[in-house]
Amino acid sequence: MRFRHPDGTTVHLAYCTNVHPAETLDGVLAQLRDHCEPVRRRLGRDRLGIGLWLAKDAARALTTDPAALRGLRRELDRRGLEVVTLNGFPYEGFGADEVKHRVYRPDWSEPERLAHTTALARLLAGLLPDDVTEGTISTLPLAWRTRHGPTAAATAHTALTTLAERLAALEQLTGKTIRVALEPEPGCAVETTADALAPLTALASDRIGVCIDTCHLATSFEDPGPALTALTQARVPIPKAQLSAALHAEEPHLPDVRAALAAFAEPRFLHQTRTRTATGLRGTDDLPEALTGTALPDSRPWRAHFHVPLHTPPAPPLTSTLPVLRETLTHLVGGPAPLTRHLEVETYTWQALPPALRPRNRTQLAEGIAAELTLARELLTDLGLKELP
Repeated sequence: MRFRHPDGTTVHLAYCTNVHPAETLDGVLAQLRDHCEPVRRRLGRDRLGIGLWLAKDAARALTTDPAALRGLRRELDRRGLEVVTLNGFPYEGFGADEVKHRVYRPDWSEPERLAHTTALARLLAGLLPDDVTEGTISTLPLAWRTRHGPTAAATAHTALTTLAERLAALEQLTGKTIRVALEPEPGCAVETTADALAPLTALASDRIGVCIDTCHLATSFEDPGPALTALTQARVPIPKAQLSAALHAEEPHLPDVRAALAAFAEPRFLHQTRTRTATGLRGTDDLPEALTGTALPDSRPWRAHFHVPLHTPPAPPLTSTLPVLRETLTHLVGGPAPLTRHLEVETYTWQALPPALRPRNRTQLAEGIAAELTLARELLTDLGLKELP
């Protein structure tokens, strides 16, 4: 979906296909048929943007076979779909029964991460619509924090410097600008936007910046206004933003609140949990640790990294951080010029919701994703953007 900002800029809205993960090229093609095109039809649109997730094996198949890449491009066109952004964070195994810490490997100290991201950039240059000259790729925020000492940090800096050089060469070759964005996430070496300032200003490349995920921003209790101001003042680009919402528990000391949170403590993904105290941010690496231990004070609100559907907040006594998304979006695209031009709804946890809330079939999942995109569309038009055909 495309929107015209009042300054004349085109802003793209997509949804991320990691909600229905596939490891192979055949699986990706099935996604387009079984999920993405039905979402587009439900929205009544001739064209729908998708934030494509290409796992290692799918990316390799496309990289080694130019005919396969042309075939994917034709299939996107045939189904009324377009790609301007890729989710390059998960490398493989995102559909496994247990993902947890595996999603952070390989990290930016390992050569596989640079090779994979380079491949994604080349593929994206070939998938961009003819009238679009810029693509974006979100990636992990360097590493999980326990793997990111001084040696790993230096290796990651070198890898990102090499990536920036490769992106410049790719632009010269194709005429397409590809930008990569580190996605701050709780528990990682870059947990907050403030953590991103030092490594990215040291890198000093307009091709590598920050991906704002509004679930992660909210989980870490970041104030959107100051966070985005700090990035712009430091001249750190924001190539992409992911529209998402976290779980919010206002009174985590109450038994009914803890019982409600426990329903979201599932085994597949990490659900880092945070609270803001008088001495700073406190947290655990997963929701069960917060519920069963004493590591997290419960006298103030908790937020958990669980991407809940945008249009349906959790039942009381829980709620979501949708207000943080609204405020962030106002700062991102509600001003005289947009701070980013690529927006992506990223709710990948539909099948990890408590059983009563999960979609029971493809139709229900498509309806839910379409409803999320409808909400995002309304937020954008309320800010003065005009939806384009």
